[in-house]
Amino acid sequence: MSEVKEKPIILVTNDDGLNAKGIKALVGMVRDFGNIYVVAPNRANSGKSNSITVEVPIRIKKVRDDENLHIYSCKGTPVDCVKLALNKILPRKPDFLVSGINHGANTSVSVHYSGTMGATIEGCLNGIPSVGYSLNAFAADADFTQSIKYGRKIFANLVENGLPDGVCLNVNFPDGEIKGTRVCRQADGRWKEEFDHRQDPFGGDYYWLTGYFKNAEPNAEETDEWAIHNGFASVVPTQIDMTAHALLEGLKKWDYEIKD
Repeated sequence: MSEVKEKPIILVTNDDGLNAKGIKALVGMVRDFGNIYVVAPNRANSGKSNSITVEVPIRIKKVRDDENLHIYSCKGTPVDCVKLALNKILPRKPDFLVSGINHGANTSVSVHYSGTMGATIEGCLNGIPSVGYSLNAFAADADFTQSIKYGRKIFANLVENGLPDGVCLNVNFPDGEIKGTRVCRQADGRWKEEFDHRQDPFGGDYYWLTGYFKNAEPNAEETDEWAIHNGFASVVPTQIDMTAHALLEGLKKWDYEIKD
């Protein structure tokens, strides 16, 4: 008699909050791949990167508990959600982690600020094949039809091939029709920050962060920024090890001797 194979456990999270349209699209995208556990923030946590909650308790609430779909709302950051899921909620270590689908792109240096990718990286740190998905559209009612179609294919490839230890995927979709998928590198660019200065009724100063992204290489066709602005989904392999290996030998030649 053949042994019945256990369904994979897939942890789903995001940074836009449990009620965002993007995470609902993501759940639908991966639901038939396994046993789904959704642990997501109870409100928007954009820009939280890898932040964790340490000064106040973290509260969690079970929202739904079906046969293959278990949903929890967490009063914490995206990384809090992953940590709680791994330590207190899931019956075992998940086979995969998916984060998103974020409302707004997370290309180039945005990977360092993104709560979507913060959760993805946390999964990777724990040895879980992980992928973060983002759509280059900020509207609450954004159309995720194309993202689901191409994102599902990317996830199927992840299931089949896995990932090396210490590597996760950062996937970004263009808004509208998608021409295909490109494996890319992270574009060179930065956010040009501006602050809108205002005063409250008592004369106190306060600021709203604004600004825009400046792509330093807009014509580099091998980058994620070029891909999503030219109708392609971008897939960037993103690694945990931030060591500048090319500089190691050069740094060893510095003079570190302390002279009295």
